[in-house]
Amino acid sequence: MNLRNFKNAQARRIFLEKDLKINLSNIGNFSFSEDEVANHNIENPIGAGQIPLGVAGPIRIKGQYASGEFYLPLATTEGALVASVSRGAKAITLSSGATTRIENVGATRAPVFAVSGIKEGQEFIFWIEKNFSSIKKICESTSKHLRLLEIKSWMVGKNVWLRFCFDTKDAMGMNMATMAVDKAVRELIRPKTKVECIALSGNLCVDKKPSFLNFILGRGKKVWAESLIKRKTAVEILKTTPEKLDEAAKSKILYGSILAGSLGANQQAANVVAGIFAATGQDLGHIVEGSMVVTTTEIVSEDFYISVYLPDLMIGTAGGGTGLPSQKESLAILGIPDGKLSEGKQVLKLGEIIGAAVLSGELSLLAALASGDLAKAHERLGRGKI
Repeated sequence: MNLRNFKNAQARRIFLEKDLKINLSNIGNFSFSEDEVANHNIENPIGAGQIPLGVAGPIRIKGQYASGEFYLPLATTEGALVASVSRGAKAITLSSGATTRIENVGATRAPVFAVSGIKEGQEFIFWIEKNFSSIKKICESTSKHLRLLEIKSWMVGKNVWLRFCFDTKDAMGMNMATMAVDKAVRELIRPKTKVECIALSGNLCVDKKPSFLNFILGRGKKVWAESLIKRKTAVEILKTTPEKLDEAAKSKILYGSILAGSLGANQQAANVVAGIFAATGQDLGHIVEGSMVVTTTEIVSEDFYISVYLPDLMIGTAGGGTGLPSQKESLAILGIPDGKLSEGKQVLKLGEIIGAAVLSGELSLLAALASGDLAKAHERLGRGKI
């Protein structure tokens, strides 16, 4: 049975309930209209899969675009996560706050082309470099919000990859990038060079996969966040000392990650990224890229310094799932849209907030390990034994 033949979500649910002999009443209880999501966010809709939404914080952020105290919406089914981020946020706020910075790297799409050999490959790459302005003009004709920043090239045997990099303003921008590259290939690159495009995505983007390329070059947004936690705050709020925190960080985050061959060196960055992504309507496939985080620590005088670096954060505040009713409300909790920020800056505010949230989660989990309270906390909060 082709579910596309049914006229609406209710009809599909009724069919599934009868065919599978199950009840889908909870899936059928949702706040958005079917017209808002059908053939835009979802195909063959039957309803919604709801995730509990909590709020952590507030956390004091001192960023270029996010400045002030913020509550952090987190959609998750993992008990203890919201409480953990809240504790980290409290310790950071009572100390120096979270200093954040962000860099817009750009959304990438990397088609792969077939050449006859390395001679033609080099000629093809030279043609791309020589005709960058013409390629840029065609790409940018697909959207007034799109700017082509650069094209990087790689060649292996009879294959050439072109990694297009775009500024997509407040959108995450992968659809924009894909359509722009497709038009450039079809209307300019293929007709002029006679070089065939094997695949519009040649996996050098690198989209929705952990990779050293994105780890080194960055993708989407690069974000930095740091804080200096006072000794008194560490003892009173985190129930441990700066020395024990730093020792646990070196053994777990540094040495453990080296032995594991981890892409990045952190504890639970993906947890926090996933929670905010689900809450604010981000593309969940990009959580894996957001997991490649480096957490560093050291003792400064008698206090504890902690920082996080997110080299690959693919996010948006326009388009995709960000326009859904619940997701718009979560963005509103973060003060987005912000009337004081121009186009392209809203997403930078979100990126700085995510960096501060990851910092909070890293600090609190590290404290739970250093104090020996991790299992106890999960028993209380994850199993309801409060």
